[in-house]
Amino acid sequence: MGKTLGPTGEFFKRRDEWRKHPMLGNQLRHATPGLGIALVAFGIYLIGEQVYNRVYAPSSSHHHQQQSSSISH
Repeated sequence: MGKTLGPTGEFFKRRDEWRKHPMLGNQLRHATPGLGIALVAFGIYLIGEQVYNRVYAPSSSHHHQQQSSSISH
């Protein structure tokens, strides 16, 4: 079946058992169940805001004309 570990292998097997303890495995994911979805939604919002600002932002020449006309009055 399997290869026997011998005394040294048994020693290291027992020393590494703590790594498989349920309290240590993947706790951050269970502690924050909606964080992944929230980060994706926030990223989509940021991208959408950038696209919106580029599409609907007033041109710099239009903005400059408004400033110069308000200064002359």
